[in-house]
Amino acid sequence: MEYTFSFQKTFRYELLNDNPNAATVLYVLHGYGQLAKYFIQKFKALDQDILIVSPEGMHRFYLKGNSGRVGASWMTKEAREVDISNNMAWLTALDEKISAKYPIKNKIVLGFSQGGSTAARWRLSNKVAFNSLVVWGSDFPPEEKNAKELLIGDANNHLVIGNNDEYFDDKQQNKLIDDYKLLGFKISTYIGHHDIDTQTLIDLIQRIKDKL
Repeated sequence: MEYTFSFQKTFRYELLNDNPNAATVLYVLHGYGQLAKYFIQKFKALDQDILIVSPEGMHRFYLKGNSGRVGASWMTKEAREVDISNNMAWLTALDEKISAKYPIKNKIVLGFSQGGSTAARWRLSNKVAFNSLVVWGSDFPPEEKNAKELLIGDANNHLVIGNNDEYFDDKQQNKLIDDYKLLGFKISTYIGHHDIDTQTLIDLIQRIKDKL
């Protein structure tokens, strides 16, 4: 018979633009098999007045075999509900730490690929008052049946996807866009694959900031 117990765990995160007067924080959640220290580099082109925080998924593993490059993930299908709960708890604790250290007024969360579902869950948990949610190249979490009601009042949420994203064929991409539109998301597309497109990112974050 399976049992569980709780024990304290140490998590890690990366920072860019460590400005003590930062008023806007952008949390960026990486995709499957990525590490925060590399993922955060994709956001170096953004304005330096934005504090960028990249949490790292709690599960690290070798990408090939039992040595070499390491990646991280937010969860697998095993003990999924427990991992979701743990993610929400430690991400919220991280936000409390950031909010206590910096004079944050605006909070944006961006999740890429697997991190997109985690970002959406974090927003829907209502544990942090986000001004904007950006889901980049990701499905919406399937278990969130009341998402439309929970997102009422949100006017600055966005789906971003490349027209050649290898994880979504044309039919899947059209359905994805339709589903997000029903949730009130604005849609941004770009010519490219499953990655963070720098110019699209810069333009999108500026549009979000203009509405804060």
